[in-house]
Amino acid sequence: MDISRRRKVTKVVSGSLAELYPHNLQMYSVPPVSEISLSEFEELALERLKVLRCLELANLKGAGKFSDEWKAALCEDLTKQGLKNFYKMSTAPTCKQTEAELQYRKRDHLSHFILRLAYCRSDELRRWFLARELDLFKLRFLSLNADEIREFLSIHNLSYSPISQDDKDAIRDKLCESTYGMSMALLPDKDFFRVPFTDVLDLVRSRKVFVQDGYAYIPSSEFVAVMSSVFRASLGQALMMTCRKLPSVDDERLAPLLKGLHTSYVGEDFKAPRGGEIQIEDLDKHSKTSYPLCMRFLHEALRASHHLRHNGRLQYGLFLKGIGVTLQDAMRFWRDEFTRIMDVDKFEKEHAYNVRYNYGQEGKRTNYTPYSCMKIICSTPGAGEYHGCPFKHSDSKILVNKLQAYGISTSYIAEISELVKGNHYQVACGKYFQSIHGGKTSSGIQHPNQFFEESQVALGNRPGIKQERNQQSQPSQPSQHKHNYTSSNKSVKQEKGFNDDDVWADDIDFAAMDIP
Repeated sequence: MDISRRRKVTKVVSGSLAELYPHNLQMYSVPPVSEISLSEFEELALERLKVLRCLELANLKGAGKFSDEWKAALCEDLTKQGLKNFYKMSTAPTCKQTEAELQYRKRDHLSHFILRLAYCRSDELRRWFLARELDLFKLRFLSLNADEIREFLSIHNLSYSPISQDDKDAIRDKLCESTYGMSMALLPDKDFFRVPFTDVLDLVRSRKVFVQDGYAYIPSSEFVAVMSSVFRASLGQALMMTCRKLPSVDDERLAPLLKGLHTSYVGEDFKAPRGGEIQIEDLDKHSKTSYPLCMRFLHEALRASHHLRHNGRLQYGLFLKGIGVTLQDAMRFWRDEFTRIMDVDKFEKEHAYNVRYNYGQEGKRTNYTPYSCMKIICSTPGAGEYHGCPFKHSDSKILVNKLQAYGISTSYIAEISELVKGNHYQVACGKYFQSIHGGKTSSGIQHPNQFFEESQVALGNRPGIKQERNQQSQPSQPSQHKHNYTSSNKSVKQEKGFNDDDVWADDIDFAAMDIP
């Protein structure tokens, strides 16, 4: 792949937005040819990442996939992220040609291909991306009516057409028997498609279709399975091809963002605490009532051994900063604890600098952000270290014993254990939140400081926080300027080693990137 802007390339497609994006539902078979700034490149990547993570969260909330309850949960999460218009486009696809509609289709197209670059790098990343994109495709396809499906098939030259009435009459009994809820009276008005049975193995396995001579007869209500199979195969192959071509991309502007995108946190950074100062004398109480399990483990380990290793001090120290512990109190807290096993001079020489550094008073004087759940989950604690995510990094028996010691009910422990077995660590954290707050649920745990804030709201200590945060959420709109940085964009660039003086104004030419 060559991303030099000086290289002349033959554009794959050209034309107006109406010609390029005639329909909301896309197969992403043609790469984009737009030139965009690096700030837009990052903005689009983070926007789609938010959408895919909201889809993942909706899947884990227990409602049947694509049910009304599932859609309501997805709509709520996307609205909180300022992406309500994206949800509207995904659940009511039409062939409108308004300028706003066409701009959203363009953003959808560009952001998909950007994430291909980030998620083609390993089998695990490819599986995650493919599963989420498939959910998004199904959500949109299920919103189409019969005319819109035919329009979509025509646009993408997909040669699927219903069987004739004569063919339908010849096997009408079999079609009715194999189709749930189908009666003879409804058969004439129902379209059936004849496809190779290997294209719809899920339907064959669940005995939802009639199979004869190697072909399955699919009712229109189940046709999404056919298109999902086509989409899955197409995207899976494209991801493998992109992975093979990726080593030729050696641009230092893109590599840090693409490599770190999956672990990027796209929510509130919690640099500034809400609700006033937290007194260190109350930390023991808060650790039992409002700490997520990762911070509760660290607090207890610190109280027991009077010491934490470097990564543990970072994870816990930045959390304390985010909940409202001042620099003066933080210094007193760490000094009082550490000087139980060392003298004051040693603490001042070896540890006081790091405390001030976290608060931006030393070194580069950066206002460092508390660690997000994803960053904590992706850490690798060693022997004798207590940082990381207990749901991922703790032995299952140790985790269960801890939860029992905390007074968590057997039913909640069983649910948490099942979620941990399925690698749903953040959902397990949400279930832990529910267990210690009398059944009150969280909005989906993405950050330890979010856990603390929502706990304080649930306990009645900060009644205005949730409302205040919702009021600050702004809906996402199509970008009007090339240099439209958001606070989350800046934090990601700082985390990856960029600053505002770097070359983030240079354009990316998609046509020069040989992306399959």
